Amino acid sequence: MTRHDGEGSGRSGAPHARRSGHRGPRHHLPHHLPHHVLLSAVLAVIVGLSAAIYIGVDAGDGGRRGQDTLASSRTGPHSAAAASTGVWVGSWAAAPVGSEPLTEPDGTAGRTVRNVVHTSVGGTSARITLSNLYGTGALTVTSVTLAVAADDDSPAADPGTLRRLTFGGRPAISIPAGEQAVSDTVPLTVPGDTDVLVSLYTPTSAGLVTFHHRAQQTSYVADGEHTADVTGTPYTGQSTSWRYLTALDVLSEEAGGTVVAFGDSITDGSTSTPGANRRWPDALADRLRAALSDRDDDAPRYGVVNAGISGNRVLTGGGGRPADNPSGLDRFDRDVLDRPHVKVVVIDLGVNDILRSRDTADPDAVLDGLRDLVRRAHAHGIKAVGTTLLPFRGHRGYTDAREDVRRRINAEIRSGSVYDTVVDVDRAMHDPYDPRRLKSEYDSGDHLHPSDRGYRKMAQLIKWSQLKGAERAQL
Repeated sequence: MTRHDGEGSGRSGAPHARRSGHRGPRHHLPHHLPHHVLLSAVLAVIVGLSAAIYIGVDAGDGGRRGQDTLASSRTGPHSAAAASTGVWVGSWAAAPVGSEPLTEPDGTAGRTVRNVVHTSVGGTSARITLSNLYGTGALTVTSVTLAVAADDDSPAADPGTLRRLTFGGRPAISIPAGEQAVSDTVPLTVPGDTDVLVSLYTPTSAGLVTFHHRAQQTSYVADGEHTADVTGTPYTGQSTSWRYLTALDVLSEEAGGTVVAFGDSITDGSTSTPGANRRWPDALADRLRAALSDRDDDAPRYGVVNAGISGNRVLTGGGGRPADNPSGLDRFDRDVLDRPHVKVVVIDLGVNDILRSRDTADPDAVLDGLRDLVRRAHAHGIKAVGTTLLPFRGHRGYTDAREDVRRRINAEIRSGSVYDTVVDVDRAMHDPYDPRRLKSEYDSGDHLHPSDRGYRKMAQLIKWSQLKGAERAQL
């Protein structure tokens, strides 16, 4: 969601890729980068390496959730991970949104990107997913490392935790435009509720950079190859986006599945305090960890991943091939079904279909789209939890006609004909004296997005029973 227009704007140890198409140049580089980074001999080596490790396609997750139960099922001849019991679950994720503006033609050539991500659940091994979905050329990555951060909001790493990642046993990989790759498993104790650093060096340009904007988290950039640096000193550049990285999975003995939070900027955490991990999916992860610590037998054991995109709609995506900010219908497989061991999806989507419609949105069309998401979740054995839509009177997009559409959608959601179970955030968080607007303590000030307290309230409204069982809505 832009805040000016509605909102803001079978993994395995071997690498996989999925083609989604790509498009031609659209932007200009943000600042000059030197073109003498590599000697011609080094370029020749990289080209040869890229051809040797070109990765094939692995579509879908249907078999992955059933197979990702042992580290040994994810280790190959090149993996250093020891066999261990556990389940592969998502600890962190971000949905790729589009191509980063002003990154054509040089991309991140000659620089190291250090993404800072926050884990929801811990594990004994880890793997990552890199995406070149929006690139205009092959993404050549010659070094990737993973480490636990030394401090919060810092590029410095705990030296004893730094691990080099491989892809099919090799330290470098070339990811074709429109595809993604999954790293080999690496043995590492990854704590829950902790910042993790994923650093990658790209000696040449892939063109447009695949990114997730509005991360509400500072990541870092260094000139040159500094993936193994633990001091953080070379990382003088900062970014408020996650680049290339779309998932961190862990082999966990404390979690038996993944919850995916699927939504728009309210799920993405727009207006939450940057660097504080106060989005509602973060607050849900906090509750689940606390319940585990308190030995609460009623609580499920899940990792939580955030598949929110600011500005996202159920029915309509952006322009381009592939589309920037694809619709919920178009990205559901990628951002929900392709995650490991997904047990539950929590859907909070639809307000942008109302706010961004030139005419009055059709509530029946939005509801039909939401029901389609639920059917697809059911086809993969996933429970679908849904929220009502929060009020937005006071926001510049508010009209009485749009409010009427919101109420009609919420009435149908409450009837039980859309989701398996409903979290009625509207009823709990609207102003009791004016149900068309958010209660003041839950309002960030823009009259659309919740405050930190509001996001925490959303997470608190989810009952443990709603995340368990297999109730099915009568669609």
